[in-house]
Amino acid sequence: MTEYLITLLWDNEAAVWVATSGDIPGLVLESGSLDALIEHVCFAAPELLAMNGTAHETLSMCFRSERHERVCM
Repeated sequence: MTEYLITLLWDNEAAVWVATSGDIPGLVLESGSLDALIEHVCFAAPELLAMNGTAHETLSMCFRSERHERVCM
């Protein structure tokens, strides 16, 4: 089973989480909620893989999230 890496980054300017993956061509999604974004990815990833001709019966996805904040004192 192939594992797909999904990167979830917080965009401070837009105030949304953004999902991308070098393993799944065309995957670019955003949401204000991290949980909602993961749900969207779980729905969209199989469809994108099927459209790219690499559909699998079962997918394994690893989600990596990053959020950087600046704190002024």
